[in-house]
Amino acid sequence: MSAAHWSFSIVVADIPETGRHVDLVADEPARAALAKVVGVVGLPRLEAAFDLTRHGIDGVHVVGHLSATVEQNCVRTLEPLESQIEEDIDLIFTPQSAAANGAASGAGSDSDEPPEMLRDGAVDLGAVAAEFLLLGIDPYPRKPGSVFDAPKPAENAAAHPFAALAALKNAKRDNGN
Repeated sequence: MSAAHWSFSIVVADIPETGRHVDLVADEPARAALAKVVGVVGLPRLEAAFDLTRHGIDGVHVVGHLSATVEQNCVRTLEPLESQIEEDIDLIFTPQSAAANGAASGAGSDSDEPPEMLRDGAVDLGAVAAEFLLLGIDPYPRKPGSVFDAPKPAENAAAHPFAALAALKNAKRDNGN
């Protein structure tokens, strides 16, 4: 996903030693673009709150929460439904040079995940939020109480979709092939 859909970059050098809090609310154009990219009908609400603290010399620890309302179609009934997404975020970003030197082993972190890479000394919180939005979307949304009614088998065997193939196979066998 391109960060251009919702971008809000923070330069690590601008984060004070005491940390920084950032609240983001996506506007209508950003929500419409993200809805198209993630493949949902609509995205009426997308908000994120982040607390950024310095991690090492040039790194940053990002802790936050994403909250969104997503409009999708039920995979069973194709009726519209609305889902709430709540995702916690806890990431460490380090400069690319630190990772290349092996210094970004994640030491001092409770996470087993390797650190993310900073781009040009900045972290794009909009791109982080968009990524967690994508991770939180249910790929198979179902409307509560929806039931899949499988088609009933045809009473007439000739009406079965594979009846013609079965007849061809039987005809080949009868001809000795």
